[in-house]
Amino acid sequence: MLDETYETYEKPATNRDAPLVFTFHGTGGNEMQFSGLVGEILPDAAIISPRGDVLEFGAARFFRRTGEGVYDMDDLNRRTEKMARFIALHRAANEGRPVYGIGYSNGANILAAVLFKHPGLFDRAALLHPLIPFEPEKNSGMANTKVLVTAGRRDPICPLPLTERLTAFLDHQGAIVTSSIHDGGHEIRPQEITAVATFLKA
Repeated sequence: MLDETYETYEKPATNRDAPLVFTFHGTGGNEMQFSGLVGEILPDAAIISPRGDVLEFGAARFFRRTGEGVYDMDDLNRRTEKMARFIALHRAANEGRPVYGIGYSNGANILAAVLFKHPGLFDRAALLHPLIPFEPEKNSGMANTKVLVTAGRRDPICPLPLTERLTAFLDHQGAIVTSSIHDGGHEIRPQEITAVATFLKA
């Protein structure tokens, strides 16, 4: 069994009613990639930002893959459970706070994988350019969970049809899904930042 430890950036809440926000970076990013953004959007929030513990040619990730868009599913499953335990520990230490998650690319994928299997861990989840090339198992526990999905129409890494399949799946589980689609590729554009801010502050 993998342990529950990561290299982690942590910021304590400055208001007892503020949410706990987890951030998950993209491939090659680190624990600081979204901590500043979340701090600007929700300055009172507690922030937990783990660094992926898988290296791909020196780039940090949250699980292994064997090629572009081809996941090592056994490794994904193990690391999903590790991440769920990590989140649950921090959630228990912040009892009573709403819990949000934001992830980009590979970070969105591990966040989505946790959401599929352990939906009760999050009240809101923002998935920026996720790529889910497999069919998740149905889970009614996602009902009423608020999910934001963002994407680029010309994203070569996360094709729009797979994004649309993901949003349809989430909708069928009863999640409350919002989408923000721009005309570019895999980059994060200002309209996505606006969508994330609106989503997290709603």
